[in-house]
Amino acid sequence: MSSPVTKSALRPAQRSILRLVASIEFAKGIFVLLIGISAMLLVHKDAWVIAESLLALFHISTDRHSAQVFLNFADDITDARLWAAVWLALVYSTLRFAEAYGLWKQRTWAEWVAFGSGTLLIPLEIRELIRGVTLLRSVVVVGNLVVISYMLYLLRTGRLAANAVAGAEPSAESGK
Repeated sequence: MSSPVTKSALRPAQRSILRLVASIEFAKGIFVLLIGISAMLLVHKDAWVIAESLLALFHISTDRHSAQVFLNFADDITDARLWAAVWLALVYSTLRFAEAYGLWKQRTWAEWVAFGSGTLLIPLEIRELIRGVTLLRSVVVVGNLVVISYMLYLLRTGRLAANAVAGAEPSAESGK
């Protein structure tokens, strides 16, 4: 018998979609973990010199406004901010890895985590769309809404199925 927190009644297509979402969450965790490691490697280094080297490597003129913004950002970085970024990346990637594991194993708690974390990002994504509609921002918002809707669908059908099973079982008092 399967665990009560595992959805064993999922159709193969539903299981595939859930595993696709789990893979995306895992990839996001890896990406943010790599950013955290990069931040850790910048501790006690001159970030401005590294930023200038990156601009030269990619043949980006330092006269451009975006290059100046990048250099100013690098100049303002402190070791404390870098360590804060490292810890934030570690916490975020741990959440993504746990969510990916739970979704892969079809755990209801992971569906709640995916639904909640996706819903929390909607205001930020809308703010970015207000700043300017781009293809990337639009894809991110639509993708997030699809994932949130799918998690809501799974949670709702799981609850309906649980209620149907609970309603079908004879109660202890009716047998007396």
